Amino acid sequence: MRIGMGYDVHRLEENRDMIIGGVKIEYEKGLLGHSDADVLTHAIMDACLGAANLGDIGLHFPDTSGEFKDISSIVLLERVRELVKGAGYEIGNIDATIIAQAPKMRPHIDDMRKNIAEALKIDINNINIKATTEEHLGFTGRGEGIASEAICLLL
Repeated sequence: MRIGMGYDVHRLEENRDMIIGGVKIEYEKGLLGHSDADVLTHAIMDACLGAANLGDIGLHFPDTSGEFKDISSIVLLERVRELVKGAGYEIGNIDATIIAQAPKMRPHIDDMRKNIAEALKIDINNINIKATTEEHLGFTGRGEGIASEAICLLL
């Protein structure tokens, strides 16, 4: 067994879609990034890659490559699953937290879990996603960005 952790953060900007966990969330701002800026999925990818000793998403999907411009992070997560499998591991479970003052994540978490479970080809009961605010403190509390943390167990 191996354990990895991941962290990601993206700035909130106008005229961008907000995609988190592969779910488009209606909100006045979206996340800025080279891909779809799916902060949750990026943290999960880094957790999986780290557990398998395969570096990070910047190594495999650099933001200097046009190939990954506006790409769905769920597609990238599927590629990460293949990398992890190629290294001889299976993903056991994921535990993740989204850190955002707004919008509310709870209405979307079940769909996020479903998308991630399908991309990783594991049972949805092995995906746990939580959401929290920072009580108006820090960049997330001021509504400047959204962060996410994730832990992955590999078997």
